[in-house]
Amino acid sequence: MKRLLLAAFAATSLVACSSRHASKTTMSTTGSQTTTSSHAAFMVPSNIQTSFSTQYPDATAVTWAPYDVTVVPIDWDLTDWAVLSPQDYSVTYTMNGKKYYSWYSANGNWIGTTYDISDYNNGLPAAVNQTIASKYSGYTIDKANQVTWNDQTAYDLKLKNGDNKMKVLIDTNGNVLKQKDK
Repeated sequence: MKRLLLAAFAATSLVACSSRHASKTTMSTTGSQTTTSSHAAFMVPSNIQTSFSTQYPDATAVTWAPYDVTVVPIDWDLTDWAVLSPQDYSVTYTMNGKKYYSWYSANGNWIGTTYDISDYNNGLPAAVNQTIASKYSGYTIDKANQVTWNDQTAYDLKLKNGDNKMKVLIDTNGNVLKQKDK
């Protein structure tokens, strides 16, 4: 029996020490107590986890995964962020009732963060709405995300006017940083 337990412990330790495998880490806060649980842990280096928890201390329902280009809610080309690979990390989580996405490079650098905006009138700065009204008259917002990286915040917008569609990245002051027809 001791050998069986020792073998099981050794196998579990080897799997736990593996640097990457599927995971779900869930954090829930009740009052002043935070509970974290993991399922089939996807091992994220401690420096990245520390950076994330310092940057987003109120994050709950945290789920780490390898970067997957098919699970990106923004137009990566508009942001000019670094090209990532499955060796890099993505994390989804909830804060203030919104679902967020953040990305970290394999060496631990934070790439950026985004969340979906559903209330375009109140969720976007007035300068962004003014730019849309003046430069994109006749277009309506089909989708909007706030995007943050380095010291910048901008809005990744999908606009449409009938069959015409475009994507734009507009900063908080209403300046169009990038635009592309879709």
